[in-house]
Amino acid sequence: MTASFTRRSLLSLAGVAGIGVAVAACSRGDDASPGVSSRAGGEPSGAPSSGSSSRAVASSITPAQVPLAGGVTVTVTGSGLAAVRGVTVGGIAARDVEASATKVTFTAPHQAMYTAGSADVALFTSAIEPSPSANQSSDGNGSAANDGQAGATQDQATADPTPTAAPTPDASTAVATASVAYAALTDVDRQLEYAMRHWKDYNLAEYGTMNPIGGDCANYVSQTLIARGWEQRDDWYSRSAGAQHSATWTYCPAMDPWMTANAATFGLTRRSLDERGKVKVGDIVFYDWNANRSPDHVTIVSEVFTEPDGTVRIKSASHNQDGPYRDLDEMITVQHPGGTAWFHTFDA
Repeated sequence: MTASFTRRSLLSLAGVAGIGVAVAACSRGDDASPGVSSRAGGEPSGAPSSGSSSRAVASSITPAQVPLAGGVTVTVTGSGLAAVRGVTVGGIAARDVEASATKVTFTAPHQAMYTAGSADVALFTSAIEPSPSANQSSDGNGSAANDGQAGATQDQATADPTPTAAPTPDASTAVATASVAYAALTDVDRQLEYAMRHWKDYNLAEYGTMNPIGGDCANYVSQTLIARGWEQRDDWYSRSAGAQHSATWTYCPAMDPWMTANAATFGLTRRSLDERGKVKVGDIVFYDWNANRSPDHVTIVSEVFTEPDGTVRIKSASHNQDGPYRDLDEMITVQHPGGTAWFHTFDA
């Protein structure tokens, strides 16, 4: 997360209330107004040391509230903004940054762990290359080995690492800052908010765990779909903390054909691995480790990341192994050599 600023007032309340936040990089510390940050000596970080009186000032930001999944255009208005080339939101690099003297626009990234709250918006004079989210792992619920992996796990040194860019700069070096509030505004937000809350802290009270009978991956995915707005049915259910459940809720080989049969009802489209360019956050991924056309594992897409060369990387939240950002390609090449995957994508 970003570091604190000298003479910086709290911005989170204004962001949550939907009020534009005035911020600036001012000429001298003695001249700074409340809610303003300035660099030692009065020069904003990254600015020319020519003694120019021009300073980057961010006077408002819209919208003040953005979805947890990001993807919306955010506009910062002010003055002296023409030199802005990079933006971070909560320490995550934004894409599509464009700047003029009075305005900076960018596409908001998803909140790092899909958690509601205030986030710093920091403006920089250097471009910042986005990088994919790093995975974590946990076996606190006894699920680390239950997806039957044959190769290295993603948190081991022998795994093929996901390419990453240089760390994002600290917000204390920004030429101007503002604040937005992340909130669960959509069905996908609520789905991923739940997925991140329970990727390692299982919701045992409501749904129990299926690890003792083979693995909890389908149980977890079903729970995220309830958070998205689905309702239990006679042919898809979990009751009494998981003591009673349908195979379609907890068992991959039953869940996959059931989704295909009910695709029109749920607004789903089944897609092959080479259609990953049409995959979105919240979509469902099934995996076949041994090429027998029967799924062995299922996850929820938590990030779709496009590399500079156009390669689309799919990250997923899952149980068995437990992780928030497991990389699809690592799963079917390093962990399960020869494996494959397919998707059930939401039409809207």
